[in-house]
Order: sequence, then C-alpha cells, then structure tokens
Amino acid sequence: MKGDRVEIVIDAGGTPRTYEVRATRAGRRVEVANRRGLVEVSEVTRSGTPVRTARFMSSRILALVEHPADESGPDD
Repeated sequence: MKGDRVEIVIDAGGTPRTYEVRATRAGRRVEVANRRGLVEVSEVTRSGTPVRTARFMSSRILALVEHPADESGPDD
C-alpha cells in the first residue's frame, strides 16, 4: 500500500547507517524476506514484480522497523 515503509539500521564499521525502502505508488507494497543470512527488502507491484530491492547481511542489522501506511482517510 502506498505509504508503507521499512527502516533498516545497519552497523557500518563503527557508525550506524539508516536505509529506508518505501512503497512509492498506489498498489505497491514492501516485502521483507530473511534468507540464508541475508535480509531482502523489496518494493513490489500488485503482480509481484520487484521494482527495487535492498539486501543486507543479517549479522550487520541493528534494527528493522516496519511502518504501515495510515489507513485513516481524509476527514469529512
């Protein structure tokens, strides 16, 4: 859903770095997969095609925070 985002904080050799993957258009979502020591965060279309992907070594990740989009609509 547009507005979904995932923040990833990694240890980059002494200083933490923060990365963010965001669903940028309507109908897209952000998926997180943990495979063989890698964490993969992808922005995916409705049909399941990845638009952009970020991969991180799981041993370097300090925090992974998922922020769902606000489901509240405009006030009438």
